[in-house]
Amino acid sequence: MMAGGLANPQIIAHLEKSLDYTIFDVKWVPCSARFVVVGSHARGTGAMQVFEMGQKELILSKKYEKKESIKCCTFGATALQDRHLATGNFSGKMETFDLEKADMPVYSVQAHKEIINCIDGCGGLGIGIGAPEIVTGSRDGTVKVWDVRQDNDPVALMAPKDTESKRDCWAVAFGNAYTESERVVAAGYDNGDVKLFDLRSMSVRWETNLKNGICGLQFDRKDILMNKLVATSLESKFVTFDMRTHHEKQGYPSVTEKAHKSTIWGVRHLPQNRDVYMTLGGNGSVCLWKYNYPKERTKQDKDGVEMGVAGTVDQVQNVVLGTQPISGFDWSPDKEGLCVCSGFDQTVRVCIVTRLKSL
Repeated sequence: MMAGGLANPQIIAHLEKSLDYTIFDVKWVPCSARFVVVGSHARGTGAMQVFEMGQKELILSKKYEKKESIKCCTFGATALQDRHLATGNFSGKMETFDLEKADMPVYSVQAHKEIINCIDGCGGLGIGIGAPEIVTGSRDGTVKVWDVRQDNDPVALMAPKDTESKRDCWAVAFGNAYTESERVVAAGYDNGDVKLFDLRSMSVRWETNLKNGICGLQFDRKDILMNKLVATSLESKFVTFDMRTHHEKQGYPSVTEKAHKSTIWGVRHLPQNRDVYMTLGGNGSVCLWKYNYPKERTKQDKDGVEMGVAGTVDQVQNVVLGTQPISGFDWSPDKEGLCVCSGFDQTVRVCIVTRLKSL
């Protein structure tokens, strides 16, 4: 469903800057007006740059070049006072850096045999409870969970069985971290598989296939009882799952939408409102969505077994920001509506989304 008009939230490009390398990911530095950009120089080395917002332009404040190209990054497992950035690179290394002196990593491990495609963190930034952990997904088909307080060995490893062919893992996300012991990892693969790993029981809790490669995954909140999970994919589709009620035969209820007329590279939920999220398009556009809960979130099937009911999704706004895919996006956790995004047109943009409180 499409909504338009000036009464709706507007997406305004506030500041932008062209860079001389391919940008893969971008994240706000917690509790600051700065953000970090990571990517790959044409010569195959890694780029890591920190920008701060000036009145009329973006100002480069820190610049580092790494031996290997950097594919993804997260602050999700760091303490607020440290603000260490965790990165995954093209050679399979997972490293954390202090951005004030990032010439050498604080922590480094050869996490995978091939490129790390995706990374997420949990237990940091004062959000939720439980150990600070980082999850990485790789082309080698494995998903691994790391505790940077322990050297070398992952605290959890999810790998295909010897009889299964390995699939390229494109997306990972933490969720359900509402107690010290509860935590799950959702992983998405190039063949359309979505798997939910329970880290407490070390088992596959649920799996499904969306028929197209999974480019992005995110729970609406990491630190609550599982509520919603959004999966974006190739062929312009994204699926919103209601994760509260699981049915043995039907699984989790879901609603599917089409957008962007291209690959949907990722999804990011608004920190201040978990029912609002942005999807990132391969055509250079971003779309803002609002999830609406049904009147009743559960019903009984013909056998009297409780099953979930999916809600609806409304498109609130969409805007074309560039000519190339939007590769990275991050909402500011501190200022509602402030966001930063990167594209394969080698440009980073700070945008403002207005009237979010009206949703």
